[in-house]
Amino acid sequence: MEIYLDRLQAADAEALYQFECENRAFFEQMVPARGEDYYIPEMFNKRHEALLEEQAQGGAYFYLIKGKDHSILGRINLVDIDKSHTAAHVGYRVGQKHTGKGIANQALKLLIETVTAEGIKQIQAKTTANNIASQKVLEKNGFKRIATGSETFEMNGQQLHFIYYALTSLSG
Repeated sequence: MEIYLDRLQAADAEALYQFECENRAFFEQMVPARGEDYYIPEMFNKRHEALLEEQAQGGAYFYLIKGKDHSILGRINLVDIDKSHTAAHVGYRVGQKHTGKGIANQALKLLIETVTAEGIKQIQAKTTANNIASQKVLEKNGFKRIATGSETFEMNGQQLHFIYYALTSLSG
């Protein structure tokens, strides 16, 4: 499937809200829930505006993963950008209807190419221990497992921990 990354914009709020609502139960199987407030339209819009402001300040890059028909297939974000150390953290999610098609892998590859050109030299990531698909995406894109969290937390009745990754071989 052919995809592209589109930098988050104010005009994306309604379509992104629909995407998040449609995929809520699916996402909450693999990542900690965002809470009820996230799904209240007014709160979602305020959060969307805050993300756009953070992006404008250079503290994060938020992208929508889109298909040829311009529909939202997922999201991929680079957050906590530390310009002095040229490092950041990546997070991504692909909608349930689009999993298993290599979309996350392609999106991460595109993001790495994009941010390398902007001077980012290290990208860190974390995933839950039960999210094997995400671990494979990270490893396929050159990320190395650097640590396994010692603290556990409960999610969907399971005791889990985070696995931490880093990609440090970027050159701009």
